[in-house]
Amino acid sequence: MKKLLLMSFLLVIGILFQSNAQERKVTGKITSAADGSGLPSVTVQVVGTTKGTQSDASGNFTITVPSSKSVLSFRFVGFLSQEITVGGQSTINVVLKEDSKALEEVLVVGYGTQAKRDLTGNVAQISSKAIEGLPVVSTEQAIQGRAAGVFIESGNGKVGQGVKIRIRGSSSVSAGNNPLYVVDGIPITSTDQSSTGGPTNPIADINFNDIESIDVLKDAAASAIYGSRASNGVVLITTKRGKAGKTNVNINYFSGSSEATGHREFLNTAQYVELFTEARVNNGYSASGGYTRFDRYALGERARWQDPNSANYTSTNWEKQVLRTGKINQFDLSITGGNDKTKFYASGSYSKQDGIIVKNSFERISSRLNVDHKASDKVSLGINFSMARTYNTRLSNDNAFSTPMQIIALAPLSPVIDPRTGEYTDSYNGAVVTQYYNPLLSIKYTDNNTEVYRSIGNVYGQWNILPSLSFRSEYGYDMLFQNEEQYYGKETARNNTTAVNGEAYKTNTLMFNYSTNNFFTFNKNINDLHDIQAVGGMSYQQSKRNYMDATARSFPSNSYKMLISGATKADANSTETFYSFLSYFGRLNYKFSNKYLFGFTGRVDASSRFGTNNRYGFFPSASLGWLVSEEEFIKDIPQISYLKLRASYGLTGNAEISNNAANGLYSAAFGYVGTPGQRPVQLANPDLKWEKTAQTDVGVEFGFFNNRISAEVDYYFKKTTDLLLNVNVPGTSGYSSLLKNVGELENKGWEFVLRTDNSFGDLKWKASINAATNANKILNLQGQVITGGFLNRAVEGQPLGVFVGPEYAGVDPANGDALYYKNTKNADGSVDRATTNDVNQAEYVVIGNPNPKWIGGFTNEFSYKGVDFSFTFQGVYGNSVYNGAGKFMSANGDFYDNQTIDQLNRWKKPGDITNVPQARYLGGNGTSESSRYLQDASYTRLKTITLGYTFPSSVVNKLKLSKLRVYATANNLLTFTKYTGWDPEVNTDYLGGVAAGNDFYSAPQPKTITVGLNLGF
Repeated sequence: MKKLLLMSFLLVIGILFQSNAQERKVTGKITSAADGSGLPSVTVQVVGTTKGTQSDASGNFTITVPSSKSVLSFRFVGFLSQEITVGGQSTINVVLKEDSKALEEVLVVGYGTQAKRDLTGNVAQISSKAIEGLPVVSTEQAIQGRAAGVFIESGNGKVGQGVKIRIRGSSSVSAGNNPLYVVDGIPITSTDQSSTGGPTNPIADINFNDIESIDVLKDAAASAIYGSRASNGVVLITTKRGKAGKTNVNINYFSGSSEATGHREFLNTAQYVELFTEARVNNGYSASGGYTRFDRYALGERARWQDPNSANYTSTNWEKQVLRTGKINQFDLSITGGNDKTKFYASGSYSKQDGIIVKNSFERISSRLNVDHKASDKVSLGINFSMARTYNTRLSNDNAFSTPMQIIALAPLSPVIDPRTGEYTDSYNGAVVTQYYNPLLSIKYTDNNTEVYRSIGNVYGQWNILPSLSFRSEYGYDMLFQNEEQYYGKETARNNTTAVNGEAYKTNTLMFNYSTNNFFTFNKNINDLHDIQAVGGMSYQQSKRNYMDATARSFPSNSYKMLISGATKADANSTETFYSFLSYFGRLNYKFSNKYLFGFTGRVDASSRFGTNNRYGFFPSASLGWLVSEEEFIKDIPQISYLKLRASYGLTGNAEISNNAANGLYSAAFGYVGTPGQRPVQLANPDLKWEKTAQTDVGVEFGFFNNRISAEVDYYFKKTTDLLLNVNVPGTSGYSSLLKNVGELENKGWEFVLRTDNSFGDLKWKASINAATNANKILNLQGQVITGGFLNRAVEGQPLGVFVGPEYAGVDPANGDALYYKNTKNADGSVDRATTNDVNQAEYVVIGNPNPKWIGGFTNEFSYKGVDFSFTFQGVYGNSVYNGAGKFMSANGDFYDNQTIDQLNRWKKPGDITNVPQARYLGGNGTSESSRYLQDASYTRLKTITLGYTFPSSVVNKLKLSKLRVYATANNLLTFTKYTGWDPEVNTDYLGGVAAGNDFYSAPQPKTITVGLNLGF
């Protein structure tokens, strides 16, 4: 018995010893076959078990395996997986090769993705790397100059304001020209919701550091999948998602300051007195008139303001009172990770930007959570959720006396502070010390704040029915709550006559937009010869807007600003409106023999916005491509790496009209002694339908020398028909106009993209250049002429918004009169070009075009070991800007507004050759709207420049980090232009419709320099 027990004990010990002897520790390093660098976060797993680990920041790993028969699996995104049997090895070094298919450029195309080489449409993609860390508020500003054919323009330098974006020109006259924005498959609200000044920008609610990629669908083959809302292009925004592997934390912080990109020089006191003394005398007034009355009233006796030696001498630079050094700070935190089943991305961000104009700032707090979960081999679930709160301290629109930039109209001899009261100069007890209202009073005694709470999110479920067939269902929403509050102190009453005892105004806007997408996706390869990709499904969207405003007046003091404190509740209004879309869509992509490409897209849309007779519209497209480089006769040419020809044709629509544009409407009316009633206000048009844009695109893509040089060239032609326009109706109908489908316009142009990889050795250098032309022309408006802005027109045969007015002919050297051209027709039909000093006799002709002839961008990216350097130039060429304030600020002494310095070059005596007429106070000599105030606004701008350094792993590992980078970035650093205004990138914020290219006291863009830190662990 004892022997049996002893033998059993020895047997157990032996088994345990043998088991321990079989277990072994394996170490090694995982590197990239491309450059030999260590690969971090590679998944190392013992096949058939749950035992696994990950490589560290340098690619090293350590793992204990059960036996020599164990097999190790090495997996990493973008690389081909490997499996290695351990055998007798204790050190295993692994070299992973890049997966060419996984690394192939993939574009988001709407309800799916597609490899760029298989694409038959035109899509421009901007990656997150290109825009991360830029010191701007909105996503659109970050992509200026980076996508061919995409024209982006900030109207002025006010932060948080609206941004204009045009994709391949303007496709509509009055139904909106902004693209459709889709975030993670959800169409979002992108139009201005403000009622208290210039337009705001809802896209600024999105933190662009959460964005993985931006895909711009430009031609019909790419955008027709969005049917009735795709005529102006589609911008697809895809946010970042989690990746399997080690949980990574990334922190990015940057801080900096900004200045105005440009300044204007105005007259000082001595120059002002000289000019206006002369102007008064020239028009028969006495030389001693009171230029601002300050000299007669402010001190009780005539002040020696014109004498630099006098204690009362004043020469105020008013521009310096409203332009300041702005500040920007942004902090971003993101966490990403997960495993093969569940992946997540979470982020939080805080951004605060104080603009270059006093009392203008924009603050954003945002967060995001994206989760993807693989419930089984066939079912996947996910959620995308974001929350943001923005707070915009705003200013009056450019046309208001209270807007800061209009301060430059004040005379330099007016002091900033009234010496009698210690308050900002203005009007007190009838004594005027500034000619106009002083905007500094509004800066001090007015509040104009807009607060927005925004949540965008969706949930999805995907069922992989078969290896080649899946079904996906999505539900998404976009909820925007906007609260606007304004308060005007009694000190501002000269500017706002209803604010005698204070006035408060409040609005609330709630936009709730929800949608659902349900679609099948089919992918099948047959015998390596036929590739079929098909998508088909339906979509439904509904958007509802609730609006309320109220006004109160007569407040005890400026300490009370809420409506409840106003003695008089002056007004209140509320509205509710909604629209809906029901859509069915399909797309078929077919590739034969890996070189012949065919694409077909169709979408049927029904919209509540259109007439009952035309609720449904069909928007198809067809495209084809030929991968010539796959042909044998090209494969024999080693210099040619890639060559593809493609062409497409399709139809898209535009539905950007008011929600009840097709309906007959009634409005409440109040009769005698407030008796309630109703009255008709709008005629019904049951035949109203979409604007339709037919677009043809022909393109070629090619690459040479293993794609170290690659390029794309496209020609497009777009024709829009059934324009949505208000047309006049007989007055006997009781109405003045009716919205109908009339008119046509076209856009055509070229797009060029060139990319080069100039890398050698440790120096990595990539460059890209893009350029695009666009020619816009209105073909038919049924004889209508639509006016807007100062001299903008929509007229047949001309581009949209063309400037039409008298052509300035300079100055008569004999008498200093301003001259304009007029044409005299002779009996034989010839025309004599003559001049006149009477602007009413001048011919109205086309004098300029606000639309650029071409736009472009040039980007270079360098890296050498740990140093990286990049820059982007942006250019806009061939467009004109009209200075609507020119008749005030550059008017050769017509009235007491301070003048630009060039007005000193006025005509003084017979024989003088100049372009500035004789100074005549109240003479109107050359101050009529004309080409005198129109200038070429072409410019080239150093849009961004960045210098950074990433610390080596030897330093990073000691700090227990995975990444450490410091960098400096400048935005709008240099601008080259002949435009003499503050900034050539301008479109004043109070004009709409066909108005474009107008500058009316519009603030310049900010020039910003920041330094930042990026670290990961």
